Amino acid sequence: MADEMHTTRPDVESIALLCQKIMDNVGQVIVGKTKAVELMLVALLSGGHVLVEDVPGVGKTMLARAMAISLGCSFSRIQCTPDLLPSDVTGVSVYDPASSQFVFRPGPVMSQILLADEINRATPRTQSSLLECMAEAQITVDGKTWQLPRPFLVMATQNPIEYEGTFPLPEAQLDRFFLRLRLGYPGEMEENEILMRLQYRHPIGTIQGCTDPETFVNMQDATRQVYVEDSVREYVVRLTRATRQHTDVVIGASPRGSLALFRAGQALAALRGRDYVLPDDIKYIAIPVLSHRLILRPESQLRGVAHENVIQELLQSTAVKFEQIDDEAQ
Repeated sequence: MADEMHTTRPDVESIALLCQKIMDNVGQVIVGKTKAVELMLVALLSGGHVLVEDVPGVGKTMLARAMAISLGCSFSRIQCTPDLLPSDVTGVSVYDPASSQFVFRPGPVMSQILLADEINRATPRTQSSLLECMAEAQITVDGKTWQLPRPFLVMATQNPIEYEGTFPLPEAQLDRFFLRLRLGYPGEMEENEILMRLQYRHPIGTIQGCTDPETFVNMQDATRQVYVEDSVREYVVRLTRATRQHTDVVIGASPRGSLALFRAGQALAALRGRDYVLPDDIKYIAIPVLSHRLILRPESQLRGVAHENVIQELLQSTAVKFEQIDDEAQ
């Protein structure tokens, strides 16, 4: 059955070449963060959204802007504050005296790449206004539904060291994010390179687009055709289910986590020029995709257990079960 479904092989070579071109282009702005850029491309190819948790000043905003320019996509930024209203995100209907009608004025969400900066400073009501657009790529204002453009990515950031005046993201909204990543501080040589590049002007003003939105949407659709062998699919399921049985976990990853891990494996394989997923692809992507979906026991957190530790432990204890092939049948 799987062979029958796997009839059209995607052109993964062109996907890999274009993705490498995009990564090199973004690399002119973001120094030494190849894995973070790769993970963001995985999320984009999968149609998912990204949560970036890191300290200020490491390049989160520049990453989103550089990716938008590279893809030829429209870009909007929301600076989240406690007084930000849902209508400030989605848009509002305004009465137009000339036509004697209400006219919809779209908000920043009507763009292809949306940066929600410091999302945990917005109130839960405003945070929830992002749920519909993240889950269904649409918004509803005054009873009318508006489709969002493709590709569509919400990149939300939050500062993990500041808690005063913040509203932690609820688990339901955390689960909406396809993956979570951290940029981290640059190394000494990388920081020197940053100073050299920014001495006269910022490179964000000089980089050019590598593709257009329509081409990238076609790449997203092609990624869905990447082959996933039965044993690899079963490995995804067993790994996700194992998070629900771990002694340090109260609530493990949901089936949405299984699907995200599955899609991420397909995207990573295509990005690396393969039309099939390897178990190593799943292992490489498991922590960014699954760790933020876990709720740990309070006593485990007091012992210093981190979400990433749980996933790493499960990767070591959960084996891939390959089918035994009869030598005579070969």
